[in-house]
Amino acid sequence: MFENLSERLERSFKILKGEGKITEINVAETLKDVRRALLDADVNYRVAKNFTDRVKQKALGMNVLTAVKPGQLMVKLVHDELAELMGGEAVGLKLENRPAIILMSGLQGSGKTTFSGKLANMLKTKQHRRPLLVACDVYRPAAIQQLHVVGEQVGVPVWSEPESKDVVTIAQHAIQEAKQKSYDTVIVDTAGRLAVDEEMMTEIYNLKQALQPDETLFVVDSMTGQDAVNTAKEFNDRLDFDGVVLTKLDGDTRGGAALSIRTVVTKPIKFVGTGEKMEAIDAFHPSRMADRILGMGDIVSLVERAQEQFDEEEARRLEKKIRKNKFDFDDFLGQIQQIKKMGNIKDLAAMIPGVGKQIKELDIDDDAFKGIEAIIQSMTPKERANPDILNQSRRMRIAKGSGTNIQEVNRLLKQFDQTRKMMRMMTGGGMRGMMGRMPGMPKR
Repeated sequence: MFENLSERLERSFKILKGEGKITEINVAETLKDVRRALLDADVNYRVAKNFTDRVKQKALGMNVLTAVKPGQLMVKLVHDELAELMGGEAVGLKLENRPAIILMSGLQGSGKTTFSGKLANMLKTKQHRRPLLVACDVYRPAAIQQLHVVGEQVGVPVWSEPESKDVVTIAQHAIQEAKQKSYDTVIVDTAGRLAVDEEMMTEIYNLKQALQPDETLFVVDSMTGQDAVNTAKEFNDRLDFDGVVLTKLDGDTRGGAALSIRTVVTKPIKFVGTGEKMEAIDAFHPSRMADRILGMGDIVSLVERAQEQFDEEEARRLEKKIRKNKFDFDDFLGQIQQIKKMGNIKDLAAMIPGVGKQIKELDIDDDAFKGIEAIIQSMTPKERANPDILNQSRRMRIAKGSGTNIQEVNRLLKQFDQTRKMMRMMTGGGMRGMMGRMPGMPKR
C-alpha cells in the first residue's frame, strides 16, 4: 500500500538533505519532485498542484528553528498537508435512529457485499450492536446467495426476498423485521453496474428517498485510481452520500483515490478495507495514513488492533499458569490465533516505524504460522499439556503427522522453552509484550 509513493517522496526530501536553510530555489526543486510523485500515484492534477502550492507557501513563510533541519521541516509540512488533504480528522458513523439504516452504494466489483459483511461484523463485535443485512442486489447472479454466505461467516442474519425485484419493498419489509426482532442496525446491500447508468442511479436514489438512511456510504475500489474519483463524483451529485469506503487498500494501489477523493467530493473517507478476512476493516484516520505514506509506521493502529484481541480475564488466567510454569501448547496456540485475527502479518509489521521499507521485498506468507499450528495439532492432548514428555520417538511421530521434519519440531520446542522462560521473567508485565517475540514470526 502506497509503497511507490512513499519511495518517491523519500527521494524528494533528499534534495533538502544537508541544506543549511530553506530557500525558494531548493523548496521549488523539492516540491516539483513531490508533485511528480503525486501525479505518478494517480492523484488528480489540480489536487497535486494545490497541495504543493500550499506546502511551498507554508515553507517559505516559516522562520526555521536552528534545531530543525530543512529536510525535517519539509517532511512535517508534507505530513500535515497530506493529513489535511485526506480530511484532517477521522469521521465515524452517525447511527441515531432505531433501527439505524446504512445504505451501501457503488459500482459492481467494488466490494460492496463483502464490505457490508465486514461492517456488520465490526458493529456486532466492537460496538455490540445487533445488525441485519438486507439483500437488495436483485440483478447480479448469486448476489443474494453471496450475502447469505457472508452473513453466515460473521453470524449476522440476512433478509432476502429472492422472488421479488422491488428493492424498496424488500428494504421496507426488512426494516419491519428489524423492529419486530429488535435489530438496531439495518445494512442494505444494493446492486452495482459495470458503469454508471441512469437506471442504476434512479433505483439507488429511490431507495434513499424511501428509507431516509442514517448513513449512505459509497464503496469504491482504491485500485481504480482516478476512475474511482470520477465515479464518486457522479454518485455524490445524485445521492449526496455521507462518506466513502475504500476497499482493496492492501493491493497494488498507487494511492491516488485516497489522496484525491476527499477534495473532489468533499465527503470524508470513513473506512478502508485492508484484506480478505471479515476482520480486515479499519476506521480511516487521515493523520495515521499520512504517517504510513511517509514511512513513519502506524503504531497507534497496531496497538488498537492488539487491544481488540486482548482479553483481560484470559491474560490473568495465563499469568497464573506462567507463574507456575504451566504455560502449555494449548495456551500457545490460543495466542497464535489472537495474532492472526489482528490481520495480515506483513501489514501489521509495516505499522512498526522503519519496518515497512525493510520488509517491502519480502514475501511474507499470510499463513506464516501454518507450520507451527500443524506441529501443535499433531500432538496428543497430553503432549500439549505436558511439553516436557516429548521424547525423540514422540517428536518423530509429530513431525510425520504434521508434514514437517524433526529439525522443525526440535526448533519449535526449543523456541517454546525459551518463550516460557522469558514469559516467567515478564510476569507482572503480563501478556501485552509477548506477541512481538512469538516464535515463528517471519525473520529477514
